[in-house]
Amino acid sequence: MTPKPKGFAARAGHWSARHRKTAIFGWLAFIVIAFVIGGALGQKTPSEANTYDGETRRAETILADAGFPKKTGEMVLVQGGKGLEAAVDDVAHTLAQQKSVAHLTTDTVSADGRSVLVQFDLTGDPETATERVGPLLDATAQVAQRHPDLTVEQFGDASMSKQLEDAAKAEENGSMLMSFGVTLLILAFTFGALVAASVPVILAATAVLGTTGVVALFSQLLPLSDIAMPAIILIGLAVGVDYSLFYIRREREERAKGAGKLEAIDIAAATSGRAVLISGLTVMAAMAGMLLTGNTLFVSMGIATILVIAVAVIGSLTVLPAVLASLGEKLEKGRIPFIGRRQSQARESRVWGWLTDRVMRRPVLATVIAGGALVALSIPALGMETKLPGVESLDKSQPAVQTYLKVQKAFPAEADFATVVVKAKDVKAPAVQEAIAALNPSNVEVNPGGTVAKADVALRGSGVDDAALASLERLREDTIPAAFGGVDATADVTGVAAGTTDFNAVMKSKTPLVFAFVLGLAFLLMLTTFRSIVIPLKAILLNLLSVGASYGLLTLVFGDTAITSWLPLFLFVILFGLSMDYHVFILSRVREAWKGGMSSSDAVAHGIKTTAGTITSAALIMVGVFAEFATQSGVEMQQMGIGLAFAVFVDATVIRGVLLPATMKLLGDWNWYLPRWLRWLPELDHEGPGATPPRTLVPATA
Repeated sequence: MTPKPKGFAARAGHWSARHRKTAIFGWLAFIVIAFVIGGALGQKTPSEANTYDGETRRAETILADAGFPKKTGEMVLVQGGKGLEAAVDDVAHTLAQQKSVAHLTTDTVSADGRSVLVQFDLTGDPETATERVGPLLDATAQVAQRHPDLTVEQFGDASMSKQLEDAAKAEENGSMLMSFGVTLLILAFTFGALVAASVPVILAATAVLGTTGVVALFSQLLPLSDIAMPAIILIGLAVGVDYSLFYIRREREERAKGAGKLEAIDIAAATSGRAVLISGLTVMAAMAGMLLTGNTLFVSMGIATILVIAVAVIGSLTVLPAVLASLGEKLEKGRIPFIGRRQSQARESRVWGWLTDRVMRRPVLATVIAGGALVALSIPALGMETKLPGVESLDKSQPAVQTYLKVQKAFPAEADFATVVVKAKDVKAPAVQEAIAALNPSNVEVNPGGTVAKADVALRGSGVDDAALASLERLREDTIPAAFGGVDATADVTGVAAGTTDFNAVMKSKTPLVFAFVLGLAFLLMLTTFRSIVIPLKAILLNLLSVGASYGLLTLVFGDTAITSWLPLFLFVILFGLSMDYHVFILSRVREAWKGGMSSSDAVAHGIKTTAGTITSAALIMVGVFAEFATQSGVEMQQMGIGLAFAVFVDATVIRGVLLPATMKLLGDWNWYLPRWLRWLPELDHEGPGATPPRTLVPATA
């Protein structure tokens, strides 16, 4: 009689394998219903004001409620010598015929007289301006063709956004296809069979599809930024493929040992399934840290990634066993010549076995060399500078970026300014008007109710460079207090530089809190899981080493370019989560062997050798996917791709292949030390049928 499985993962796998149709069709029904309902509702996004932080959010909220006419500013740069005036007239006449153009002016001329700005407003909702600016760009291009000897180029928030979005979509589509191709290739080599390779990809893809619907539903309660979708795809594919890979490899290993189909699935459910559950909870805990920032971007990423991980875990524990039971021997279909038969045996890795044996023979030397190298690589991160991405971080080959740089050079005040939002009972009152005039604004607008005025004040520098940020600080700290002292009005500053400054302030204040939360919760989860106080401490330290090395590499590679402000925290959360993913999988196998009677050293060697091939395959997939981002044109995407790819590579090689076995060898039975005052923690080990009784977790004395 088959023993009754213990633990949620084991029971779920056991039931699923014996109720295949219910599990498979239930999963498909969930995916379809969630996707259809979510698609019908659509994802609800936050207001533009809520995407900012601090004083910038306050200013944008006042503007949003002030009732200013909805419009989007655009401009056409006309530059050159002979025929300049005729070209300006042509631009003005052509654009004036467009129904969506209003308030067109041609009186902004550069100091040398060789550049003119044709400025106008694009009427209608600014949030849909990107969708409606196309005809204006076409009209400007037609004028440019009629004046080939002059520069005639359009620039503005809508036109720049459209060009950059079109370019980004093209890059993303190419990267997505490449990522799927790389993933399938690595999985095919890992399993040696095309059917087995396709199962993780299909499960991950369905998890992503289902989560998009769930996120759309969730966003009706809490609007989520558009960043949610890329986050779902990035993390969903990562963990979805990893979890399936871990599960299938264990099932095939047990089959190779002689277990029957259902027995092998039961063992995989109780072991790898349990590791998937623990890993999923740990990764979700890491992602939850982003919620503490209060920033809309991070909150949206946090919620989206938590949901997709939850869906991937549920799919791995429920429908995956049913699929494996249904396929049976068909999982081996599509054998790849020369590697199919060898890979199907799921043997210990010879390469990693060779390395592990030598590392464990000289653990002190291995720890000093590998640990010292990572510490040395982390040191440059101490000098890391961060700032929000500005125009200088965008692809310089994009026409809109080139036009911006030309405008900034010819008209510094037109390219970079801060908007001071003044709110009072009557902004037309003499005292308020006098205070506004003291700011020396280039333009002032008053809302229909006369309660809000927005004044554009020129900033030095460009975008978010040091000069612009310093100029903003003087405006906020000196100019505004001096002008509005004693005046019954509020004055808040918004703009690109202001948004950068306020975002950096949030990161500076919230990052320590996020680090403490993620590390603390990960410690508690691993403490409960492995009933050891040493294991979680060592895991946290090793994971921090890989994150620190990634920071250091980014600082070295982008030495002359500031690191994107959101990237350090994003990298920490993502990398810590993925690192714990691998760590939990390996340590679960080590603990299983140790509790089965092996010595601590033998258990470590066995655990690493039997999981190394799977970890390597999973890491190669992640490195390939993340490296695709490094090939994109934007600096922030390059930084993210390099940071993620390098950290995962380090984690799967130096950390898991050298430092983990070396430190566990040095610690011996101390790895499983649990203080007496914590022995009340529940025993969560359910390694499946025939599991041995728990061993004492107090280290042997020498």
